[in-house]
Amino acid sequence: MELLGITTLVLVVSVICLSFLSVWAKTHTGGRLPPGPTPLPIIGNILQLNLKDVPASLSKLAEKYGPVYTLYFGSWPTVVLHGYDVVKEALLNQGDEFLGRGPLPIVEDSLKGYGLIFTNGERWKVLRRFSLMTLRNFGMGKRSLEERVQEEAQCLVEELQQMGAQPFDPTFILACAPCNVICSILFNERFHYKNKTLLNLMDLLNKNFHQVNSIWCQMYNLWPTIMKYIPGKHKEVPQRIDDIKNFILEKIKEHQGSLDPANPRDYIDCFLSKIEEEKHNPKSEFDLENLTTCGSNLFTAGIETTSVTLRFGILLLVKYPEVQVKIHEEIDRVIGRHQPPSMKDKVKLPYTNAVLYEIQRYITLLPSSLPHAVVKDTKFRDYVIPKGTAVLPLLSSVLLDHKEFPNPETFDPGHFLDKNGCFKKTDYFVPFSLGKRSCVGESLALMELFLFFTTILQKFSLKSPVEPRDLDIKPTATGIINMPPPYKLCLVPR
Repeated sequence: MELLGITTLVLVVSVICLSFLSVWAKTHTGGRLPPGPTPLPIIGNILQLNLKDVPASLSKLAEKYGPVYTLYFGSWPTVVLHGYDVVKEALLNQGDEFLGRGPLPIVEDSLKGYGLIFTNGERWKVLRRFSLMTLRNFGMGKRSLEERVQEEAQCLVEELQQMGAQPFDPTFILACAPCNVICSILFNERFHYKNKTLLNLMDLLNKNFHQVNSIWCQMYNLWPTIMKYIPGKHKEVPQRIDDIKNFILEKIKEHQGSLDPANPRDYIDCFLSKIEEEKHNPKSEFDLENLTTCGSNLFTAGIETTSVTLRFGILLLVKYPEVQVKIHEEIDRVIGRHQPPSMKDKVKLPYTNAVLYEIQRYITLLPSSLPHAVVKDTKFRDYVIPKGTAVLPLLSSVLLDHKEFPNPETFDPGHFLDKNGCFKKTDYFVPFSLGKRSCVGESLALMELFLFFTTILQKFSLKSPVEPRDLDIKPTATGIINMPPPYKLCLVPR
C-alpha cells in the first residue's frame, strides 16, 4: 500500500509538471515573451504576489524586470504593462492588436460569452458601437441626460436632509442615486430610496464588489476548473450576477408588451427594436441573451463604480476639511446656494473640478484595469506576444506616476491646477483606461460625479463623528477594485 501511495504521488506530480510544460510550450511557440520571475508548476508566480495588495506587488516586480514583463497567474502567462509610456503604446498606438478581453473567470463564467464587457471579436464591436450610440443620443423623451442627473441629484439631497445631524453609513444612499440614473437609461424608471427592490439590488452589488477582491475569488480566477467544485464564498458571486440578470430580464419582458419602435423610451426599447429589425439575419448579435447581459453589464458598472467613487470622495473631503472649505467658497461665489449646478458651471469651478479629478486619481478605483488580450501574434518592443495572451495594463502605475504627480501618495488637488489656479488637464488621468476598450460610460460617470458632488456640497458641510486625523482612508482591499473603508457621516446644512 505504501508503495502504491508513492507511485500515485509520483504520477500526480508528473502529470502536473507535464501539463505545465505543455502550457509553457504552447505559449512560447512562435513567441518571445518579456522576461519575468520564474514560475512554478500550477501556481505560477503566486508566491511573488501579496494577494491583499496585488497592484503594489506588480509595481515592485516592475522595478526588477522593467516596464514590460511576464507573470504567470496559475499556469497561464500575463504580460504586465507598467507606466504611461508602455500603456499608451499598447492601448493607443497598437490598440487594434491589444483589443481582446483577457480572462476574469469569476465573472466571465456567469456571462457565458454574451454582453458588452467580457466579449471579443465582432460581437463586442457591434454591441459596443450600439451602446455608445444609444448613450450619446440619449435625448429620447422630454428630458436630456443632464436633466435626469440633475433631478436625481436633487432627490439625493432631499433624502440626505432627512438624515438630520445624526451619524449614518452613506453606503446605500450614495448608491441609490447612480442606480436611478442607470435605471432611467435602461428601462425608464426610478425607485424611491427605501424601495425594497432597490435596496436588495444595492446589497447584491455591494457584496459582489467586496467579494471579487477576496482570496477565494482570486483563487477562482487562478484555477477556475478546480474551484468550480470546491465549496466556499466564491460560489455566491455567480448567483448574485444571475439575480441581477433575472431582474433585467423581467424588465425586458415588461417592455416587450408595450414596445413602440417609433417612440423608444430607453435602452431596452432601442435594443428590442434592433432585434426586430434584424430578426431575419442569422448572424445578428441582437438577441435576448445579449440584451439581458448588456443590461446587467451597464447596470453593474454604471452603479457601483460611481457610488464607490462618491463614497470614497466624501471620505477624503471629511478627512481634509480645508479642501471642503475651498469648494464651498467657490460654489458660493460662482453658483450660489439656490441655483442647481449644471454642466455649464464646470469650467467656472476649476478648484472643484481639480478635487474631483484628484479623488479619481488618488483612489485608483481599478488599479489593474480589466485584463486585455492580444488578438494575434503581436510584436511589442523587442518581444513577440502570442495570440490570446492576457495583458494587464497597470493603471495605478500611471495615476501614481511620480514625475507627473509630485508626491502621488498624497491627496493634493494641486495636481490638476496650474500656477494661476486654472484647471490643468493631463494625459495621465486614466481611471477609465485608454483606447477602444475604455469605459463605455465615461462621459456619464464624469457628469454624475460633478453634479452629485457639487449639489451635495452646495447644501451641506460634511463632518465625521471622529476627528479627521483619526479617519482611515486606506482601501479595505486592493485587488480588482479599491473599496473605501466603512465610515459614518454627519451632514450640517449650510
